[in-house]
Amino acid sequence: MITGVGASGLAVALTACGADTGTTAEPAGSATAEAPAASSAPQGGLAKTADIPVGGGTIFKDQKIVITQPTEGQFKAFSANCTHKGCAVTSVENGMIDCPCHGSKFKIEDGSVAQGPATEALPAQQIKVEGDQISLA
Repeated sequence: MITGVGASGLAVALTACGADTGTTAEPAGSATAEAPAASSAPQGGLAKTADIPVGGGTIFKDQKIVITQPTEGQFKAFSANCTHKGCAVTSVENGMIDCPCHGSKFKIEDGSVAQGPATEALPAQQIKVEGDQISLA
């Protein structure tokens, strides 16, 4: 059980695709990049630009979106559902968006497949960056 997550209910159990693997989100403070607490997100937006690490990303479970910052000031957004079997991705590490179910990895620059079994890129999502705020477009 995840505790200490903001009132926005960001602690949602992930549903494993296929077999019941018991995969759930990791607690805040782990290597998994989770959405910031509700208090740090701008009104009407998802996050502040400072909340998205350069060379990494943040997963917004409720919106089923992952926002990355491949290079400073460049923000990208992708579906947080793996194209292999629909599992939710759970971490962004070492320039990759990782799916725990079957080991697929996607590049933070463009969502393309870096490691299968997925064969299709994560679909791009539309976001809007205005000043230091990121919101859905």
